Amino acid sequence: MKFSFKNDYSEGCHPNILEALIRYNLDQQAGYGEDLYSIKAKELIKEKINNQNAGIYFVSGGTQANLIVISSVLKPYQCVISASTGHILNNETGAIEATGHKILSIEKEEGKLSPSDIIPVLENHKNVPHQVMPKLVYISNSTELGTIYSKKELEDLSVFCRENSLYLFMDGARLGHALTSESNDLSLEDLTNLTDIFYLGGTKNGALIGEAIIINNQLLQEDFAFNIKQKGALLAKGRLLGIQFLELMQNNLYFDLAKHANQQAMKIKNALLKKEIPFLSDTYTNQIFPIVNHELIELLSEKFEFYIWKNIDENSSAIRLITSWNTNEDAVNDFIQIINDHLK
Repeated sequence: MKFSFKNDYSEGCHPNILEALIRYNLDQQAGYGEDLYSIKAKELIKEKINNQNAGIYFVSGGTQANLIVISSVLKPYQCVISASTGHILNNETGAIEATGHKILSIEKEEGKLSPSDIIPVLENHKNVPHQVMPKLVYISNSTELGTIYSKKELEDLSVFCRENSLYLFMDGARLGHALTSESNDLSLEDLTNLTDIFYLGGTKNGALIGEAIIINNQLLQEDFAFNIKQKGALLAKGRLLGIQFLELMQNNLYFDLAKHANQQAMKIKNALLKKEIPFLSDTYTNQIFPIVNHELIELLSEKFEFYIWKNIDENSSAIRLITSWNTNEDAVNDFIQIINDHLK
């Protein structure tokens, strides 16, 4: 069986979570997220972000989180701004548009937005009331290209959004990987101060399912639970999500798992750099995009699964490699060995 570098959710979940689910399986608990485990998990998240006023809501997946957040925040005539690489544009089957909200796309090769990117969009949407109203800026950290926001970049974006009455929403499907990147200078507390809403992604970092939506803007917390229920995301057995986040938040497990994934990716990246293999973007998270020749791609494909991300020329393409919380050293070493043997 081939080893997969296609995503970071090929495995089930961390053993601690399975053990906890079994340990608490026969306990009777209240439903719909009112169970003891969900309550404790929310308290622990509030401690870690240092914001007791935050609203914490558990849902099962990233697309669900994006859809519920954006559709609840925006009025019918308002729209969202996103980088062209954004998950809501390319990988969610028009989920946002299906709620009646337009996405304004900004072409960005590195996947990150800055105030200078957004200014032209605002300038081009002043024909009131004949155009949609930009109201929310959607960003991802890490991005779909594995890049991350620096504290200065996020501060600049946050100030700009507040000055222009825009909400700032951070997709955190791979937030753990961003915050444990060797080049990161952001903290969870920074995020709660600089964004209106963000979420901690569990699905791609050791959980079976689950994302923790964190609403920092108290005005946006009102009635948010109604949106979760209406969109079919309020689980009767909410304990399934609460137990998982309780385990992930205890003893730094969430960040240890993300750090492991990053380290495995950086081991591959450094080996490729030694062979002078270029990259589509310079990343320090668990996603890397080396540009390799097609002969090498065929060799690697015999033992490994990965996506061919972008054709570069007739001889080479960029491939996407993603490591996970459970990527083992043997697989990484085997991958590197094929590279070394081919490029002696």
